[in-house]
Amino acid sequence: MRSILVVDDDPLIRKTLSSHFSKENFDIFLAKNGEEGIHKYEDETPDLVILDIRLPDLDGIEALKKIKNMNRNAAIIIMTAYDDMKTTVEAIKHGAFEYLVKPLDYVELDLTIERVFKMKTLEEKVGYFLEEKQKEYTIDNIIGHSSQMREVFKLIGSVANTRTNVLIEGESGTGKELVAKAIHYNSQYRDEPFIVINCSAMSDTLLESELFGHVRGAFTDAIYETKGKFEIAGKGTLFLDEVGDISPNLQSKLLRVIETRDFMKVGGEKILETVARIIAATNQDLKSLIEKGSFREDLFYRLKVVEIKLPPLRERKEDIPELTHYLLEKINRELKKDVRKVPPRIKKFLMSLPWPGNIRELENALTRAVILAKGDVILEENLPIETGKKKLFPENLVPLKEVEKEYIQHVLNETRGNKTRASQILQVSRPTLDKKIKEYKLEI
Repeated sequence: MRSILVVDDDPLIRKTLSSHFSKENFDIFLAKNGEEGIHKYEDETPDLVILDIRLPDLDGIEALKKIKNMNRNAAIIIMTAYDDMKTTVEAIKHGAFEYLVKPLDYVELDLTIERVFKMKTLEEKVGYFLEEKQKEYTIDNIIGHSSQMREVFKLIGSVANTRTNVLIEGESGTGKELVAKAIHYNSQYRDEPFIVINCSAMSDTLLESELFGHVRGAFTDAIYETKGKFEIAGKGTLFLDEVGDISPNLQSKLLRVIETRDFMKVGGEKILETVARIIAATNQDLKSLIEKGSFREDLFYRLKVVEIKLPPLRERKEDIPELTHYLLEKINRELKKDVRKVPPRIKKFLMSLPWPGNIRELENALTRAVILAKGDVILEENLPIETGKKKLFPENLVPLKEVEKEYIQHVLNETRGNKTRASQILQVSRPTLDKKIKEYKLEI
């Protein structure tokens, strides 16, 4: 018979879970604090531990680590009423199988337990959990308690201490670079470089030189020999933003580097090695590009060993109030202002908008509101969105591209066709803006 150890200081929780699991024919062991739980685990060696994160004598993460020291393959489910990203990442990183938020959904709990025992039976747990102990590293710049974001946090914790390539997918403005940084800075290679390359902002020749470096005389204006980003990254991370814009020629060269872990500078003959981890990001549908023949399928699968999909803001609107608070704190620090009050009607209004530009657009809107505010309160008239008759979105439901087209045209009109200023407001590169102008046939 399978056995479960429940560690929680709440007697009602212990009693409820004991009753629930007894009906499922499990042997149940109970502990009211961390030390008792550790002793119970040592004496009884249960098949599964359900561990509360907040205990009166010992932090749940510390209890988790002590149990893992006794048995590296111990199956542990963390539960807590305090849902935050740092704890999620720490729990998964130190080997928790799952992270559940109180009040518990018993259907979800039972399904999770079923997965635990299935993995134990198949002996697949070895290597799934990360066991390296690390000091705390603050990664509180990714905000959200929605179910979608909790899954993202779990993936960050799972992949952080590996050298696995990661593909981050999501619309513009969803925070792909922040996730890449969270992976890097939560890893044992946090002291190594984190190098960002925007693949859509460079010509083919320049991008190749940026990636691999070049020797003197390799091309016109190559006066000095330079190091490429692969060489500079060392044991760190190379973040390839907008990887879908890489040309087929460079795709084949990138694929070779991933497969062989070596490369040559442009115009050079010496073979250099690289151990850098690659994290790629895209706002495009790479599978669609593969079907069109503009992206290599073999490169796609090399990049997406682990895939993280970031939800657009419109699909996690419950995170908007918390995001608003976080962004206002950041904006006020940068602008040396004190505009932190958001009336309930404004919060409700912000949550009603589709935000085609996602978090980036929300930040721009709040920045404008803080700059124009006369007091310490965010007002409707300070937002770059009219709350009266005219709305940000049309009355009839239309494809997202139509909203994006209208908004970009609005920014171009407001900046009187100044593409540099428009790029800054939209927080996209000039080549990306030019591509959108051409695609949507916008007027300048």
